[in-house]
Amino acid sequence: MTFCPRCGAEMEETEIAGRIRQACPACGFILYRNPVPGVGVLIEIPASPPQKAGIVLIQRGQPPFAGWWALPAGYIEADESVEQAAVRECKEETGLDVELLELFGVYSFPEGPVQPGLIIFYRARPIGGELQAGDDAQDARVFPPDELPEQLAFRTHRQVLARWTRSRSPDPPATAPDVLIREARAEDEARILELLPLIPPNADLSTIEKQAAAQRFRERLAMDVLVAEADGQIAGFLALSFVPTLSGLRALIDDMAVDPACQRQGIGAALLEAAIQRADRRGATHLLVDTSRGAAAAREFYQACGFEAGGIAPLRIH
Repeated sequence: MTFCPRCGAEMEETEIAGRIRQACPACGFILYRNPVPGVGVLIEIPASPPQKAGIVLIQRGQPPFAGWWALPAGYIEADESVEQAAVRECKEETGLDVELLELFGVYSFPEGPVQPGLIIFYRARPIGGELQAGDDAQDARVFPPDELPEQLAFRTHRQVLARWTRSRSPDPPATAPDVLIREARAEDEARILELLPLIPPNADLSTIEKQAAAQRFRERLAMDVLVAEADGQIAGFLALSFVPTLSGLRALIDDMAVDPACQRQGIGAALLEAAIQRADRRGATHLLVDTSRGAAAAREFYQACGFEAGGIAPLRIH
């Protein structure tokens, strides 16, 4: 925010309550960045042979993660309760009228996308309507607990579905580990250099090139390096550079790698979600990815997330 919404004076950054915040030196207005509340619903469908019991998922029609599956969810309107929002989102996205059964959990997503928030999940059962995809979805289906799709969008959805699956099965399938996205630290250097050659153009880095990469990691003046930590081990990383232009700030993902043993567990999606949020906080208008640097699976992943195929692909943030 450049100018104060109360008096119009130019805002300044200052430390308030242990954080750097924007404040107005003229009238004292302080800009607090609070999370946006959302709601998600686990619609449970009873068994009806030959159909197994399962959960309703929608296939997203819009980026990010177009083509990936998610629970019916959305933001709460200012004039409705959390419960009303849950029922409304189900109707809009699945065509089903539902009855809420219980509050199933509250999860935070400070990494976005695109803005930080928290999401309140409910269990529900259908009481009417007909299952069909809403206007912004490609498909809507019922998935048994042991047949959930691999491409599940959003960390919070993956976590709550893993918990729901465990609660429904006496012998649940293995689930993806909890993933922590954090800023890279000095002691992460060796692991990041170990993952760097997984990116096809980096496969044959010379010793001198690796030393140069290590030096850039230590300096990283205009670059943020994020790591994904799973079960206490670094499973992937992402390098995010910021480039100022005359028309605004651009963010660029040039290097991103996930350990092959940890792929298809949502780690790449969690890193990308964090990158979008980091770029948004910095004021970048677009997030760019050099999709040509990735392997075929990586290019498919980027395209599903809303990036155009081939070369430098932009995703508009603002």
